[in-house]
Amino acid sequence: MTDVHSGERIAVTGATGFVGQILVEQLATCGYQVVGISESTEPPPRIARRLTEFYSADLVNGWPKIENLSGLVHLAGLAAVGPSFERPQEYITVNSAMVTHLFEHALASRWQGRAIVVSSGAVYGGAANYSGFTEDSPLAATSPYVVSKLLVESQTEYYRRRGVDALLVRPFNHIGPGQRGGFVVPDLVAKVAECRPGTELPVGNLGAARDYTDVRDIASAYQALLELPAPRYSTYNVCSGTARSGWEILEAVCASLGKPVPRAVVTDRRAIDPSVVTGNAERLALETGWQPTIKLQTSIDDFARGCQVDGG
Repeated sequence: MTDVHSGERIAVTGATGFVGQILVEQLATCGYQVVGISESTEPPPRIARRLTEFYSADLVNGWPKIENLSGLVHLAGLAAVGPSFERPQEYITVNSAMVTHLFEHALASRWQGRAIVVSSGAVYGGAANYSGFTEDSPLAATSPYVVSKLLVESQTEYYRRRGVDALLVRPFNHIGPGQRGGFVVPDLVAKVAECRPGTELPVGNLGAARDYTDVRDIASAYQALLELPAPRYSTYNVCSGTARSGWEILEAVCASLGKPVPRAVVTDRRAIDPSVVTGNAERLALETGWQPTIKLQTSIDDFARGCQVDGG
């Protein structure tokens, strides 16, 4: 097994994305030499000085030649569930091709580092769950996005059997500073900020409860797994273990913006929308000591503050 230490070279694919930028900062702060990989032509200013090297690469068609890596976190890929229904084959092709090129390169170069491959808590499917999905819970394909992640998981297991040191992580819902639109916190912050007193707020199904973890805690979990000397398992959930309803998120958003909670009107309900989804990260906690430390209100406050700084 790989033994990863501060000062060594770690690559992050999808380095310019929401999680990628946070992870780059986290690893650089802890003394790692971070190599960023992204389809973007250059890194954003936020992480440019944190990177030892940056590669602009189309990972769907190949893997860049990068030497002396001790570890890698694979974040790149298509991640939004909704658009996957209109572009199912694209999701499956893109997300699986990246993993094929990564691991074929690893085998060809006899790479001895550790790869963290990011799947999703969405692989547990659409059934309501009140006790928390464990890594051994049944899986279910509920969208083309999930199908692509299940394929990525099968690929990772195949290459593990061929000798690659690879771990799968299944993060549940992300929140925190820098998240883009299309997710509950950014969308509610934008709507509440524009909502005038006395008017109704159009929302989705706020009765559904999800397991939210701050992106900075998620980045810490990935680092902990990179550094874990001898993992007992191949798959780890990353989650808070607590389900929060959309109504709780709305109240926290209003508190952050200093606005009263408006009258919300549900205008959009998803066909597959389980009432309660939460995960169990006991396996990760027992092996690494990782625990989420950032509270929900802090995550939302930091997100809203970032919007104000960016002029949003």
